[in-house]
Amino acid sequence: MAVTAAGTPYVELSDNVANYPGVSLALANHIDATAGKVLQVVSVTKTDTFSSAVNSTWTDITDLSVSITPSATSSKVMVTFSVCGVFYVSGVNVGALRVTRNGTVALQGDAASSRTQVLTSQQTILPDGISTVTYTFVDSPASVASLTYSLQFFQTSAGMRINRNTADGNAADVLRGASTITVMEIGA
Repeated sequence: MAVTAAGTPYVELSDNVANYPGVSLALANHIDATAGKVLQVVSVTKTDTFSSAVNSTWTDITDLSVSITPSATSSKVMVTFSVCGVFYVSGVNVGALRVTRNGTVALQGDAASSRTQVLTSQQTILPDGISTVTYTFVDSPASVASLTYSLQFFQTSAGMRINRNTADGNAADVLRGASTITVMEIGA
């Protein structure tokens, strides 16, 4: 306990801290300065196209995965992705997406019976148009090992097209897009 010049005990109050800079510095040493801050960012952008035939199992989207190694087990990882493509082909199918962490599902909806668990899905308005699905969530991996986050798709009625439309003809009115996945370590 600090003692004042008159020999009486120093009581730490908020108005006293401003008069004693050493006290505020000592208090600051007990606070984790990285808590809530972005410690690192890793991002991958896919500009080429990807397509797959009908596939009733979850399948990785080629080149839409990213690796990060957290600096502490208490760190959180914010995952953000934006996927451009065709999620409607035959008039009945809806494309679904999810994210895996080292091959294990990082986040998906709860499902019972024969329902399919997904993270998010989209239905393109026009059969030959493209749309974008964007999603953000915070993961708590409790790990300092390398973590690989991958985007997967699921579609049973028709194939999935990424960064292109179904026909993908060579004309000015045919669209091509880009897709990304970004991970950020957040100090806890």
